[in-house]
Amino acid sequence: MQPIKTVAEYMAEGRSPEILFWVGCAGSFDERAQKITKAFAKILQHCSIDFAILGPEESCTGDPAKRAGNEFLFQMQASNNIAVLNTYEIKKIVTACPHCFNTIKNEYPQLGGNYEVVHHTQLIQELIDIGKLKFEGGAFKGKKITYHDSCYLGRANDEYIAPRRILEALDTELVEMKRCKQNGLCCGAGGAQMFKEAEHGTKEINIERSEEALETGAGIIASNCPFCMTMLQDGVKHANREDNVQVLDIAELVAQAQDL
Repeated sequence: MQPIKTVAEYMAEGRSPEILFWVGCAGSFDERAQKITKAFAKILQHCSIDFAILGPEESCTGDPAKRAGNEFLFQMQASNNIAVLNTYEIKKIVTACPHCFNTIKNEYPQLGGNYEVVHHTQLIQELIDIGKLKFEGGAFKGKKITYHDSCYLGRANDEYIAPRRILEALDTELVEMKRCKQNGLCCGAGGAQMFKEAEHGTKEINIERSEEALETGAGIIASNCPFCMTMLQDGVKHANREDNVQVLDIAELVAQAQDL
């Protein structure tokens, strides 16, 4: 994997990247999510995509603060990010986190941040469509995989096709859960729930969702969100199935199929 340049380094060379890869807090600091970041960066490099990151100039989008009800903190964080993005005249942003995707795409415009924002599954599907990514009898051919729709990519932004098109291109056997697409069940981490203690009840949401995934008999649970990844992995561990069921991000599946 080649070193990744920051936008500041691009600007010092008198040029700008075609795409800004917004890494996000999870992708930057969470050990598991860092693997997703690396996998997606390898895909971009493999396809010769001209991209850069903000590096230390990137800050939290403010999504957790807003979902937890702290609008003031959200606007502070968002305004700081928008100032940086506008200074660099960023036009197109890709991110592997649906929370970052939703916030920058739908909530930054009202604060002066107008960009073309795509989720990494949408960009990967586009790369497959134009022939930059090809799979011939890849590592996942015929493997039984179930796919979990994250709330912020699915119901919030109506994107159900791109991830499934990718799994189709990988020649996998996609087995849907009972609750999927518009009727998909939340993993339990959204709305800042990731950062608070569980409320009283008989079962954790992530356990319920993981049980639905395991019921399909799939050996791989595909995800598109670092929050979902954490919750689903915990659910698989709770069922003592981590030895025979993997939870992998779409980008990891593609990177492995390309042997990157």
